[in-house]
Amino acid sequence: MPRILAFDYGTKRIGMAVTDPLQIIATGLDTIHPKDIVEYLKKYLIAEPVEAFVFGDPKQMDGSPSETAQHVKGFAKTLRRTFPDIPQYWIDERFTSKLAHQTIMQSGLKKQDRKNKERVDTISATIILQYFMEQPR
Repeated sequence: MPRILAFDYGTKRIGMAVTDPLQIIATGLDTIHPKDIVEYLKKYLIAEPVEAFVFGDPKQMDGSPSETAQHVKGFAKTLRRTFPDIPQYWIDERFTSKLAHQTIMQSGLKKQDRKNKERVDTISATIILQYFMEQPR
């Protein structure tokens, strides 16, 4: 079965998470610089079939688009042009970074390891993917 790939987009880093082949478990995959993501995905998709892309939809507390929404939409548009056969889905990403920070704090990691921003991005992508997987399709 193909996997589902989720993204927590940032202008400095893109956190990624992926399901297992049975689409039961969401796991952090990697953190990539935005300029390298298309080449990374081309290589990844050769090795692993992917059924869908899931994007975190950045919103303000009132539900309006956040400042970064235009960047995420541009990223999704690039992926749609590059990988037109892979459907795209959107998940409200409000509070995912906060949940990721809380997860890291509760993990027992050393203070130095808790400051790793790449870890936060990967965990945020995992939370986005988990939210997606919990929704009926």
